[in-house]
Amino acid sequence: MSYDALLWLSFGGPEGPADVRPFLENVTRGRGVPPERLDEVEVHYQHFGGVSPINALNRAAIDAVRGSGFDLPVYFGNRNWHPMVEDTLAEMKRDCVRRALVFPTSAYGGYSACRQYDEDILRARAAVLDAPELVKLRQFFDHPLFIGAFADAVRAAAVELPADYRLVFTAHSVPESADKAAGPPGEGGHRYSRQVAEASRLVALAVGREEYDVVWQSRSGPPQIPWLEPDVVDHVEALHKDGVSGVLVCPIGFVSDHLEVVWDLDTEARDRAAELGMAFARAATPNGDPRFAELVVELVREHTDGVAPRKLSDFTAAGCTVNGAPCAPLCCEPAKRPGKH
Repeated sequence: MSYDALLWLSFGGPEGPADVRPFLENVTRGRGVPPERLDEVEVHYQHFGGVSPINALNRAAIDAVRGSGFDLPVYFGNRNWHPMVEDTLAEMKRDCVRRALVFPTSAYGGYSACRQYDEDILRARAAVLDAPELVKLRQFFDHPLFIGAFADAVRAAAVELPADYRLVFTAHSVPESADKAAGPPGEGGHRYSRQVAEASRLVALAVGREEYDVVWQSRSGPPQIPWLEPDVVDHVEALHKDGVSGVLVCPIGFVSDHLEVVWDLDTEARDRAAELGMAFARAATPNGDPRFAELVVELVREHTDGVAPRKLSDFTAAGCTVNGAPCAPLCCEPAKRPGKH
């Protein structure tokens, strides 16, 4: 089957102080997040001049793909801030794109990491008459290029630490109920937390660390809903109580330096470690690594050239969808808010 383009589909982020509040309102619309939580997160963005690094990092990664000899035009669209995916899809139609592959900037399954991108595709196609057909690429949490980039990032960060440092993997927390709504019966490999744990295991194996931890960060939901724990800052404190002198945090759940990485890890976790007298280092996210562009091109070639998928786990490959249809009924449903059935 032939394709005319690649749509790079991401989360989006503000690019100036005036963007921050409307961006956060887009992110949390319909989720019951209290205004005071938005106030708190807005302060985090304003700490960095109201600019999230994510859009610039995506543009740099797109340029790397284009510079790799990739022969399809690459378009950029976001869920929550400009360029909005609806506008990008309209542009693609004007350019006579009829069928495109979609690269979502998340390696994992689950609602926020996978199915919500299907919803973005559905929403965008509904907004554009005779929209192009869109085929979303598969999840890639266990791809050897993804694991290799993180493994090398851990090795590079480790030179700042004593040899007995503790390796801690972290990913964005989600409601426990959303994590359990992972997929059809018997398809536990769709579950976000299991995939994060598997990617962490693969990186730890690659760098030769038998002991490591998987923790969570960036909780944003109502306090009455249980989310995945422990939180990374709480875990740093627990490690200190156990006599650990140094910690290396690897943001395995992120492909680029979202604000959650530069605030929750580079600011809050690092500052807390310093207060406790602990050595601290953070592994780089992979989208600045040349292998990230190579990974995207390889995922595309699975469709355009019949390249065999490369995986380091035995989890079922998932996430490849057509025009926003979910992998299976009830797969990766959103968490239900209290009182919602």
